[in-house]
Amino acid sequence: MLDLLVSTLIQGLIYALVSFGVYITYSILDFPDLSVDGSFPLGAAVTAVLLTNGCNPYLTLLAALCMGALAGLFTGFIHVKLHVRDLLAGIITMTALFSINLQIAGSNLTVERAVDTIFTAGPTMALFGGLSLTYRKLIVALIITLLVKLLLDAFFATKAGLLLRAVGDNAFLVTSLAKDKGNVKLAGLVISNALVALGGALVCHETRSFSATMGTGQVVFGLATVIIGVALFRRLSFVKGTTAVVVGSILYKLCIAVALDLGLPPNMMKLITAVLFLLVLVASGRKGEEIIHA
Repeated sequence: MLDLLVSTLIQGLIYALVSFGVYITYSILDFPDLSVDGSFPLGAAVTAVLLTNGCNPYLTLLAALCMGALAGLFTGFIHVKLHVRDLLAGIITMTALFSINLQIAGSNLTVERAVDTIFTAGPTMALFGGLSLTYRKLIVALIITLLVKLLLDAFFATKAGLLLRAVGDNAFLVTSLAKDKGNVKLAGLVISNALVALGGALVCHETRSFSATMGTGQVVFGLATVIIGVALFRRLSFVKGTTAVVVGSILYKLCIAVALDLGLPPNMMKLITAVLFLLVLVASGRKGEEIIHA
């Protein structure tokens, strides 16, 4: 049972990065960004290739961030500059990224055990070498997720962060402040997809593998975790949205872990995810466009 809880915490913390990205696009920007399903495996693909070619494990995280940011920039450019509807812009990017990911890493790529990841590299071993690999993964995932959360909280308190929030709530307010709402939205998409790609990179480090189909359903997962977190802390105004998202990610992963532990076959994972998402929607009373403001 302890192993199950620790494993769930690791997964929940790593995938919370994906949830942060979805939180920015769906809850803050009011933008249904389906490119998440492409930028997640993009981060993993870049990471897998760099690791197998001897790149510093920590630098692969920066590379994944940059590639995810480019994906978000592409989506934003299509929507803001070419005036394509938000949903279609995300679909176009997601479709394009599927082929790009195949070109980068093929359909599957495994990182050999002899190759160091951020969980086994020198600095990590120097600090936490006395712990087992599982607990090193837990600590590193906790540190990275907590750092990203604090940075997001600090950003949302700045003028740029407040403008980002205003775009989703009242775009006319942004215009009245002599700011280009399109550029603000574009910046939000860049940040969102960068975080999603970072989540993909961490998954690659954790599993030592990449699969071209690993991004399927990440939007659904992100939406579910956001809704779970918001529903739990709806009446607690002092709880930040980023905190709610992390808790939602952990709880969602716990539900999936329990389902698998009870004997449900792994090839039913996507069905389990879809059913859980439906249950979350029904239980929280959120439907259709209400998802966006969860």
